[in-house]
Formats: sequence, C-alpha cells, structure tokens
Amino acid sequence: MKYPYIKYSDFIRIKPLFNDLSGNPLIVDMSVRSKIFDTIDVRDQKSFQKYLDNQMKDKFTWGVSSYLENREIVLSGCPQMVEEKRFFHLGLDIIVPLGTPLHAPLDSTIKETGYEEGEGNYGGYVLLMHESEYFETFYSLYGHLCKGKLPSSWQNFKAGEQFALIGDFYENGNWFYHTHLQVITQKGLENGYTSKGYCSSKDLAVIDELCPSPLSLFIR
Repeated sequence: MKYPYIKYSDFIRIKPLFNDLSGNPLIVDMSVRSKIFDTIDVRDQKSFQKYLDNQMKDKFTWGVSSYLENREIVLSGCPQMVEEKRFFHLGLDIIVPLGTPLHAPLDSTIKETGYEEGEGNYGGYVLLMHESEYFETFYSLYGHLCKGKLPSSWQNFKAGEQFALIGDFYENGNWFYHTHLQVITQKGLENGYTSKGYCSSKDLAVIDELCPSPLSLFIR
C-alpha cells in the first residue's frame, strides 16, 4: 500500500504528532493573497510571533499553515528560492508553543538528523523513515526543532514516542514557533527533497510522486 492510503488501513495505527491538541486551529495564510503582509514584515519573525500570540490568545491552542501555499512574498529575501522560483510550500506548518514535544506518528527509524544553519532554513531537523509490511517505505521530515534535543542517527522510536522539541528563534532558522511537516517518498528522497521544502510551479504536476500532502499523517 502506498502513502497516503495508509490512513484507511485497518492494520495501521497513526499516532498524534502532538499530544492534547484541542479545539479548532488558527488558520494562518502566508500565501501571496494574504492580508497579513499589509501590516507585518514577515521576515521579522519575533514580531510575527507576537502577532500569532495575539491572534491565538484565549481563542486557539494551535494553528496551521497550508501545504502547496505560494509563499513568494515570504521567500523574496532568499536568493536561491528566487533564482529557482521555488515558492510552493511542500510541508504543513503546525503552530504550537516553544518547547512542545513531537511524537512519532508511526514506528520510525531516524534516517537523518542535524542542523541546517542560516536564516530561513530548517535549523534543527529530523528525517524519520517509516517501514512496514503493510505499506511502501516513506519518510517524514520535521524542521525548526530544538538543536540540543535532537535524537541520534538510526535511533528507533515506537509510534507515539517523543523524539524532538519545537525550537527557539536562534536554533530554528529564525522562524515562528512551529514545525514543518513534509512527507517524502523514496523517489523524493532520491531526488534530494530532504533539503527542499519548496518547489517551483513546473514541479507541481509531479510533486505528488515526490512530496505528497502530509495531511494523512497528521492527526490529533
């Protein structure tokens, strides 16, 4: 069975990435159509975090920002993204407080773990490998994590076990508090999508074969 159809299998139990998320999420639009950018410099992430805190106060405990969102405005200060026109977001951003623990959604092996230095990058990140007799091997990537609490390479985690924490500005690529959840197929891994969190418009026709929607892997 291929991902994302594992969600419908009676033999596969997907666990929540974050424990105890409750209520509806705050939907944060970071696309080129968003009105947020009329009043906020999105690269001033500390101010953006204050904006999110104010939006969520007494209303929301968590938030999300979309897969395949066109983020050309957000990425306008990133020369490589501009040169390659890679503006379409390949992950689901899940917004939770600083230090929130992440838990493995399935039985997992740490395929890769490390720190991507530089503003706008992943900071602390983890790539989980998911193998089972019930589905084809695939991977899930988590960015913007706490650098000092990363797991070791090839460490194994059972579904539901904690493996990382949400990182602060100085260690998460200078982003608001969240994780970037991206699903990567074997073909996507072979094509370098561990280090590509965005794609260009010309890639959209085949992106489902490389980095399909992570929504099937994220439950609460």
